Amino acid sequence: MSNTTPWSPSAREREREIYRKNLQARKRVIALISTVLVLGTFSAILLTSPGWDSVKATFFDLDYGKEVFPTVIRGLVVNIQLTLIGGVAIGIIALALALLKTTKSPALTPFRFIATAYIDIFRGAPLILIILLVGFGVPALRIQGLTNNVIVLGTIAVVLTYSAYVAEVIRSGILSVHQSQRAAARSLGLTSRQTMRYVVLPQAIRRVIPPLLNDFVSLLKDTGLVSILGVTDAVRAAQINASRTFNYTPYVVAAILFLLITIPLTRFIDRQIRLGSEKQNSEGLA
Repeated sequence: MSNTTPWSPSAREREREIYRKNLQARKRVIALISTVLVLGTFSAILLTSPGWDSVKATFFDLDYGKEVFPTVIRGLVVNIQLTLIGGVAIGIIALALALLKTTKSPALTPFRFIATAYIDIFRGAPLILIILLVGFGVPALRIQGLTNNVIVLGTIAVVLTYSAYVAEVIRSGILSVHQSQRAAARSLGLTSRQTMRYVVLPQAIRRVIPPLLNDFVSLLKDTGLVSILGVTDAVRAAQINASRTFNYTPYVVAAILFLLITIPLTRFIDRQIRLGSEKQNSEGLA
């Protein structure tokens, strides 16, 4: 039986490891110094500006922020509800639009034209105009059975607009699936519908998850625009409180609450994108 000695790095390898550790340490020190200098400079300019005391009293009144916090947080619940309900409706409508726009069936040609026109119109028109047109135009029709609820109308306007954007994201995912995938599925005896359902769509949705999550974050922020219809969301609640005292701290409170939701979501999206990129690179190297 042969005698084996455990492996140990050579002196050269140990020197390289020490060099790498020292290099990383130097990079961290440089990054820390750079961050302190830049943030310190901005802070010094801000805090020493002539109007800082007035801005602090008007925008960063801690006591008034605590007072309006319950009202703004109740409004934020409305934004979250609109985001969740609208997100489900947007997903269904956008998927239907994407499928219609990518279909090659002659029988569905008029629906393909309608889907294309829909996407072009609602992608081209500003969201705030769609909210105003739906919010004030639908009640003006006076059609029996149509709702005048501003929350419902605001949600419909947001869904109409975002469905067009998300449809294009899903369509790009569908088109990114190589034609060989469809050919292989058809050679196995799958119909066009089965190929789309079991082969193309799963790959397409998986590829566009990061941009879809980005649209979800944007949706949460843009639900604040429904406040122009009188919906008491976080933005409207902040506006009401600010108009009472001409103190704009409620706006800062609303902004902070939105950031507490959107920043973790953004970091999660970045992580998903990084993991997806690493997975693709590893598969490519394999």
